[in-house]
Amino acid sequence: MKLIHVVGARPNFPKLAPVYRAGGERGVEQVVCHTGQHYDEALSDTFFRDLKLPPPDINLGVGSASHAVQTARIMERFDDIIQGTDFDWVVVYGDVNSTVAAALVAAKRGIRVAHVEAGLRSGDTTMPEEINRIVTDRLASLLLTPSHDASARLRAEGEPEEEIAFVGNVMIDSLYAALDMAKASGFVDRLNLDGSHVMVTLHRPSNVDDPVRMRLLVHVLDLIAKDRRVLFSMHPRTRSQLQRQGLAFQFVEVLDPISYLEMVDSMRTAWCVITDSGGLQEETTALGVPCFTLRDNTERPVTVSEGTNILVLDPKLLPTLVVENPRRGHSHSPDGWDGCAGPRVIDALARTNLR
Repeated sequence: MKLIHVVGARPNFPKLAPVYRAGGERGVEQVVCHTGQHYDEALSDTFFRDLKLPPPDINLGVGSASHAVQTARIMERFDDIIQGTDFDWVVVYGDVNSTVAAALVAAKRGIRVAHVEAGLRSGDTTMPEEINRIVTDRLASLLLTPSHDASARLRAEGEPEEEIAFVGNVMIDSLYAALDMAKASGFVDRLNLDGSHVMVTLHRPSNVDDPVRMRLLVHVLDLIAKDRRVLFSMHPRTRSQLQRQGLAFQFVEVLDPISYLEMVDSMRTAWCVITDSGGLQEETTALGVPCFTLRDNTERPVTVSEGTNILVLDPKLLPTLVVENPRRGHSHSPDGWDGCAGPRVIDALARTNLR
């Protein structure tokens, strides 16, 4: 069996690692194609090192651009890569532009697509990621789901049963594998964190592009930071929007994007996490750390029904929620979030490959 894995953005890399590792253990022939959607040191290179992944075999180097331009560049360059090849599967991950672009190219070239993390839906088609999820799932021949509700959603959308395979959450494989290395990184010790800190990441347009919303978030986070340490690992896009809007924090500690291991180390010991990230909703659930998600919806409802995640529609509620911390101590993880999803992905690919 011959696979080409396509990744391009920070959330993809922890999903790739356990699948690539399991494939290597089974003697599967594998190629990794990095589209370059996230291309700087903090958002890309450090993840490959932290996750013990070899450098990508191929880098398309597409860089930043609008959604349309970025998707078009990936399609054009990826088409040159797979034309005339004998790959059994193009394996795509998550919901970024690289995911849908590679799926479109592979489908038109007649190469089967396997979608890791299929079936997730927020119900909000104003999110580019939601469009990417829907289109990728329609094109994929194998839908590898992280939770049972995702499998049920695909059935309700009319996907054939034989194309759906529940494998569990590959992100949690990477999280569990990284815990000891994260502790050894010493990040918590270097910053003198005592477990009372709040970790923050925000990057979605719904939060950072609206000056009124962003002004409110700066005020609220500074209010929380008067009583406890608040660390904001800031995406370059968020930093740019803050500067453009003339906003700055008084009490929040702003960090450049931190590595995967540093984030895991700071998150596992945190009082809570405030985010709009999909992956952090899952990782905090697995770690039993309360998570306050600044979004109106989530494509990962299992993190709310079974995990530690709370959707926060009004940021003004955050100071009270942080103090009360209603889900602290909750430690239940959903079915299949057991650190063994990567091998199940390879098993599903091998089974389907024989049909």
